[in-house]
Amino acid sequence: MARMPAIAIGFCAAVLVTPALVHAQRGGSTDDRALAARIQRIEDTQEIERLLLNYGRQLDARDFKAYSLLFAKDGVWSGGMGTVQGPPAIQAFMEKVIPGPNAVHNYHVLSNFVIDVNGDTATAWSRWQFMVPGPNNTAVAAQSGRYDDTLVREDGRWKFKRRAASNDIPANGPAAAELKK
Repeated sequence: MARMPAIAIGFCAAVLVTPALVHAQRGGSTDDRALAARIQRIEDTQEIERLLLNYGRQLDARDFKAYSLLFAKDGVWSGGMGTVQGPPAIQAFMEKVIPGPNAVHNYHVLSNFVIDVNGDTATAWSRWQFMVPGPNNTAVAAQSGRYDDTLVREDGRWKFKRRAASNDIPANGPAAAELKK
């Protein structure tokens, strides 16, 4: 049997689910409202996961303007380099503390997302590794840690209300010492 393209599957799902969602939103049965709420949580979780990934993409691309817009109007970034609040201040801070696009290329690996949605707020927990060039053209994890996030839906989009970065293996830890050998 031939596989159905993903776009066709998405279209079929939309055609089948949309009437149930419209019915639920108009005060349909309890089952319909529960289904609509479950689908909304799934969509919210997917959007938050994309936000978490875009954080790494924008940061690694050194697009600090786009990066800062991932935060709510009063959003806070907090980590080993300091704490800063609001997109303009976050952008200026990152431009000051992180080398520009001509610096040695490095990147973040993001994983282990745990996302809990509660209406227009959510929390997330995830892991990060900061990868740098190592000996013989290898990638080496220079630092690793975790993010503890509070998120908010602002103007219809999920944003960071507070992102706290913690180091589990700091830059001066055992991995950094091995790199210097």
